[in-house]
Amino acid sequence: MKTQVAIVGAGPAGLFLALLLHQAGIDCVVLERRDRAYVEGRVRAGVLEQVTVDLMARLGLDARLRREGLTHGGTNIVSDGELFHVDMAELTGGRAVTVYGQQEVMKDLFDAAEQRGLRIVFEAEDVALHELRGSAAAVGWRKGGAEHRLACDFIAGCDGFHGVSRRAIPAEILRTFERVYPFGWLGVLADVPPCAEELIYCNHARGFALASMRSPTRSRYYIQCALDEPLEAWPDERFWDEVCLRLGPEAGANVVRGPAFEKSIAPLRSFVTEPMRYGRLFLAGDAAHIVPPTGAKGLNLAASDVIMLNEALCEFYETGSERGLDGYSQRALARVWKAERFSWWFTSLTHRFPQMDAFDRRIQTAELAYIRSSSTAQAAFAENYVGLPLE
Repeated sequence: MKTQVAIVGAGPAGLFLALLLHQAGIDCVVLERRDRAYVEGRVRAGVLEQVTVDLMARLGLDARLRREGLTHGGTNIVSDGELFHVDMAELTGGRAVTVYGQQEVMKDLFDAAEQRGLRIVFEAEDVALHELRGSAAAVGWRKGGAEHRLACDFIAGCDGFHGVSRRAIPAEILRTFERVYPFGWLGVLADVPPCAEELIYCNHARGFALASMRSPTRSRYYIQCALDEPLEAWPDERFWDEVCLRLGPEAGANVVRGPAFEKSIAPLRSFVTEPMRYGRLFLAGDAAHIVPPTGAKGLNLAASDVIMLNEALCEFYETGSERGLDGYSQRALARVWKAERFSWWFTSLTHRFPQMDAFDRRIQTAELAYIRSSSTAQAAFAENYVGLPLE
């Protein structure tokens, strides 16, 4: 088999890139270790920046998004029970975010890939990358007991944090930067109406809480918890009691309780790898960086990565210039680190850390009070929350 670009991973980064390349007439093949149902069913982020919404429109994938997505021009922050609203649209010249779950994004991407005849190899096992420093690259894998090999010009590693692509870069070249947080998020999905029209981020003495949604009839709630908490220790009644307590009397009074049909604990980590290119291999999305879910940057960073990578690949195939390819890593990392900074800051502002003392708590309280009272501080928050423009 032969193609121009081999894409490892059929998550958001991989499929967005595949559809962009297909739109530009560049041949590609996508390799995915799991099946479609598994990838599409993973419960992930649900807040899209305008960059991602615009990308879906550019690819002709926004019909359901426009019909079912929830546009939010603001968000709410609760500090020890007191709620205040940040009008992001007013502060950023009309920019907003759209609530539309990653599961829905993946369904739209897979449907489009199928309709447009993209080649996706599911259940590709033992994927290995070859000849990354040569004049052409190759990818090998095993499926159904048979060995396969795909020759290609370039490889896009879009296979996530645990994938093979990043590990194919020699250790003496790869630099990693990491911050592992000493807590997790216990998340619940329930078919109940949201407690507010926009998200609520909460800093409480017992820990962080987030009231979110996926639709007008489906809610997503999170609370900060210990990483080793057993799920069975959190029956629905205890979870709802804790959410209401942390959200405070104003928001908590509007919580509608119901049975959870999905419940899980997710660890939080900040992670960046540099460079995002090695020879003919280019990393994108979670293969190169992870952000804590506070601020919902993960999927949106994957989208901006592949927009930049697609531009570089199109330039190469149209003109033969490698300028964009050579600059991809530096350009993508400049945006990545800004999103990492915001996600780290917002996590530090809204969570209780085990090592926090009275001074740390006073600083946290002062920061929240400053944001509440300063339109300048709110504007900086809003600009980062809705997503910085591509550069």
